[in-house]
Amino acid sequence: MASGLIFTDTSAWYAFIDKNDADHAAAVKFVKNLDRPLITSNYIFDETLTLVKLRIGSHVAINLGRKLWNQEVATLVRVTEKDESRAWEIFVKYKDRGFSFTDCTSFSIMERLKLETAFAFDDHFIQYGKFVIVPA
Repeated sequence: MASGLIFTDTSAWYAFIDKNDADHAAAVKFVKNLDRPLITSNYIFDETLTLVKLRIGSHVAINLGRKLWNQEVATLVRVTEKDESRAWEIFVKYKDRGFSFTDCTSFSIMERLKLETAFAFDDHFIQYGKFVIVPA
């Protein structure tokens, strides 16, 4: 995988979808001006669809899910066993932070694929300290 890819977090997918989200305008503007392909994980897929279904509804979740599942809007990568093991190490090491296990799998995938940039509105990517967050 090329390091030019942008890892996309649940916070970005949700902000893009929910017109009432505080970061919606920034997410839409970022995607409109996107100059690199997006990548996301099956854990983010799960987390995003669950959140969208609960907050907005099944119809919107299914619509987004189809686009993600068919890789129309981003490459969908699967968390490997090694990613999970690395995520567990991160989860335990940074126990004082608010990182979810899903956050840790995202960090692990980004490290494995040598990705430097995350499309996110989640401060955890900044707290981890290894990535550039967009939009700034």
